[in-house]
Amino acid sequence: MNSSGALFQGQTPLAVRMRPTSLDEVAGQQHLLGAGSPIVALADPEAAKPGTVSVILWGPPGTGKTTLAQAIARSSGRRFVELSAVTAGVKDVRQVMQGALDQRDLYGQSTILFLDEIHRFSKAQQDALLPGVENGWVILIAATTENPSFSVISPLLSRSLLLTLKPLTDGDLGALIDRAVADARGLDGAIELHDEARSALIGLSSGDARRALTALEAAAGVAVTENGDDETPIVTADRVAQAVDRALLRYDRQGDEHYDVISAFIKSIRGSDPDAAVHYLARMIEAGEDARFIARRLMVHAAEDIGLADPRALQIAVAAADTVQLIGMPEARIPLAEATIYLATAPKSNAVIAAIDGALADVKAGRMGPVPLHLRDAHYAGAKRLGHGKGYRYPHDDPRGVVTQSHLPDPLRGVRYYEPTTHGAERELSDRLERIRRILGD
Repeated sequence: MNSSGALFQGQTPLAVRMRPTSLDEVAGQQHLLGAGSPIVALADPEAAKPGTVSVILWGPPGTGKTTLAQAIARSSGRRFVELSAVTAGVKDVRQVMQGALDQRDLYGQSTILFLDEIHRFSKAQQDALLPGVENGWVILIAATTENPSFSVISPLLSRSLLLTLKPLTDGDLGALIDRAVADARGLDGAIELHDEARSALIGLSSGDARRALTALEAAAGVAVTENGDDETPIVTADRVAQAVDRALLRYDRQGDEHYDVISAFIKSIRGSDPDAAVHYLARMIEAGEDARFIARRLMVHAAEDIGLADPRALQIAVAAADTVQLIGMPEARIPLAEATIYLATAPKSNAVIAAIDGALADVKAGRMGPVPLHLRDAHYAGAKRLGHGKGYRYPHDDPRGVVTQSHLPDPLRGVRYYEPTTHGAERELSDRLERIRRILGD
């Protein structure tokens, strides 16, 4: 084995070694790190006094919640205590509160309590945090991957700032990987990283810094093992695939493959082929595509290509998007697949988009005309003298709920923007609309 193999023996994980020691080293989350932001204020040693606001960090795994908390503690000089909601109980919380109170009273030192996975705390456990947060005994930095509105009690939410972390961009991940390769705390320049391998690590990480560094460390271990004693270990794309035991997909979230796969995905749904649609969904998931992007495309498709042929399609797509936001990956693959299959097998109609695009085209071209007098607002003073509302017929006065009456401006009378198909629910809607239009006189 190459002597550089010592880098990977008997050490803490690379992701832990590479944790930033200050906010300047934090990758991504620049929307939270501007001058004067709550995070920057917490890290300021001049502001290390009781009463500084507590924060709840909400974001996907590997986006830097623990990293931010530790960087704040190191920069500010505050006492730092860490608890995990998986193992801590009410007794542990009370001990931390008492210790923080003692430190404040005896030594004038404030305490940061970092509570990981606060969503796992029961209401009683969260209640135990309230006195310390409210009285400034501790500055709480709580982390959660679940929507705090559903998992954190209201009194604690009202006493804290909710800050949302975003998945790291490809640029953020690339910079993080490069630093880990070169930094003395990391691989210290002992390996060579091919560009294809770097891209593969970024694609596999799905915006998760911890996952990227873990995969890099594993691939570096493979390179060290397979290289000769006198050779510099080289991390290639094949070695990344070998280390993580996954085939590498040719998929760049900013490149042609991204657009080709999402195009094939939507066209397969539009073509009512659930098997092909699920295949392309799997390719996007495996390549680390943002699940929220997929959910947004499903909502667009439900409105554009199904419309009123199955009004439930949009509801299911929206429900899938909400679920993705609440539970995250990998579980979110299930509602995404459910919505994909439902939309692929639903009856199709583009009549709704044809209607609104046709109306927009007329408006943009100036084909409008004034609003008919009988439809104008007649409630304000003097409106009736201008003829507003005169001749308007109230549909509820007719047992059919529809009366003979024109609603379009005169230049557009008789224009039909919405022409339902005979597919799915639009078959019945088409018959009903024809009866309505005969009564309206259009």
